[in-house]
Amino acid sequence: MRCKQTGLIFFPAFDWAISPTHPEREERLLYTRDQIFEEGIIDLPQIAEFTPQLASIHDIARTHFCVPQVESQTTEAHLIAAGAAITLADQIVAGLIDNGFALVRPPGHHAMRVVHGNRGFCNINNEAVMVEYLRSRHGIKKVAIIDTDVHHGDGTQDIFWHDPDVLFISFHQDGRTLYPGTGFIYELGGPCAYARTINIPLPPGTTDDSLLYIVDNLILPVLEEFRPDFVVNSAGQDNHYTDPLGSMRITAQGYARLTEKLRPDLAVLEGGYAIETALPYVNMAIILALAGLDYSNVREPDFWPGRFKETSQRTEQLKRLVDGLLKHWKNRDTTLTGRGKTVNGYYEREKLIFYDTDYIEEHQTEKLRICSNCTGYLSIESEVSHGFGQAGKVLCLSVPFGACSKCRNEAADLYTGAKKSVGYNYIYLQDKSSDYLLGYDTKAGKEWRP
Repeated sequence: MRCKQTGLIFFPAFDWAISPTHPEREERLLYTRDQIFEEGIIDLPQIAEFTPQLASIHDIARTHFCVPQVESQTTEAHLIAAGAAITLADQIVAGLIDNGFALVRPPGHHAMRVVHGNRGFCNINNEAVMVEYLRSRHGIKKVAIIDTDVHHGDGTQDIFWHDPDVLFISFHQDGRTLYPGTGFIYELGGPCAYARTINIPLPPGTTDDSLLYIVDNLILPVLEEFRPDFVVNSAGQDNHYTDPLGSMRITAQGYARLTEKLRPDLAVLEGGYAIETALPYVNMAIILALAGLDYSNVREPDFWPGRFKETSQRTEQLKRLVDGLLKHWKNRDTTLTGRGKTVNGYYEREKLIFYDTDYIEEHQTEKLRICSNCTGYLSIESEVSHGFGQAGKVLCLSVPFGACSKCRNEAADLYTGAKKSVGYNYIYLQDKSSDYLLGYDTKAGKEWRP
């Protein structure tokens, strides 16, 4: 009988950094790798290590509108990080391993559908690229993404906001207290995907007990009803009590029990910046939990049972939060929603996005075509200011998986017509239903296929 195996990929990205002393640096993985090798974890028969393939330019363009092109927003490190998730996903779908953990950087969950630069340390959304690859290449339909980073996964939420077949659940420190300032309970998805986005904002100081209450009473019941074909853990670890960027009180044992309960097919590393005091312990606990091995002795040197206790007031607050979100979930197919307006057959919303790393200000006008035969195509006008008088405007057209012929043809006609416009710098067509991608430079009059 084949031994249950967990696939691992380590990619520290030695040649990529925002700055030499930035919290998001290669040491995040080096201490973990040393610990796992020293403990002999990598030699266990339940563990299989893999070498990542590179995600292709086409893989990135299937998910993102990179301005002006994918090559402008990515380095080889980005392609390897996204490719690591794809490599393990391929192995899982083929039945060669049971689950996997991509311990990679750069991270990705703040990268949105349209990419003008780096925000929240992210250019490319590794999990989203992998999910769209699975849906395109392997025909997987329903996917659940559970984001356990202390920061709200606003990029992943943006990419799948209108997609009823991707369930996005994020628990995170309350956006009123932490970047990116989003992820509130009323953010529930677009008109065709109501309550397929579930945000669980938690107060600073939240402990293991509260986290596991959320898993048992909200996340697992929702997953059981949604019945995904593939479960992804966007595995941020900056909820740890020693993390310098967060204010939470989650332990390595808490992360291990979370992983054991979620049973994700694939975990992909996101944040986590306590390089010595958290990451080696948390990552090892997650790996052991994925592999079905005993993790009970994985403890931080300064932790003791009972160190962190939840208040009764916070426990009651949490119960009310869970009950309210469960009501939204149960009414997901009967509630008419929209923090936006419908004009001439389009659902519209305006978005202001700030790129905190590159200091780019972006304004988006997003229009979803309301269609009785499918979930409709998406039209995004994105205008940015880079400072120093530099500005630009692009038009992005995205046709979803399973789109009807009417929506596909209408989006293609809009793309063709927009090529004659002088109002856009670049125009993009992303037809996921046929995996057909195009880009057009209006100034140069040149078209390309990623």
